[in-house]
Amino acid sequence: MPLPSPHEALIYLMVITSASDRDMTDVELARIGDVVRTWPVFEDFSHDRLVGIAQDCQKRLHEKGGLEGVLARVAEALPERLRDTAYAAAFEVAAVDLEMRLEEVRVLQLIRLKLDLDTLTVAAIARAAKARLRTLT
Repeated sequence: MPLPSPHEALIYLMVITSASDRDMTDVELARIGDVVRTWPVFEDFSHDRLVGIAQDCQKRLHEKGGLEGVLARVAEALPERLRDTAYAAAFEVAAVDLEMRLEEVRVLQLIRLKLDLDTLTVAAIARAAKARLRTLT
C-alpha cells in the first residue's frame, strides 16, 4: 500500500478523530470541510476529493493493522513541519461540538504520541482551539 499524501494524511487524522466515538456528527463533518476549504495547507488541494479520501480512510481502518496501522502510515507520510498542523486539525474536529468524549481524547493522545509532539505544543493547540470555539453563553 502506498503512503497517503500529506493532504490525505491530514484528512485521515480528522476522519479518525470524528469517527473515534462511532458517531461522525454533522458538526464534525462540517468542520472537516471548513478546515479543508479555509486552511492554507489545503490551498492546492482539490476539494472534490475529500469524500473519497474520507471513505478510503474508513476502509483502511477496517484492514489488518487498523487504527495503529493507519496512524503509523500517516506519521510516515507527514513532513516534520506539518505535524503540529495535523494535530491542530484533528483537535479542531474533536473540539468543535464543545464536548470532548473520552474516545476522542484517547485518539488525540495516540495521534500526539505517533506524531511525537511535545506537551507544550499540544497544550498551546488545545488552548487556541478552545479560545476560538468559545461562545458568550
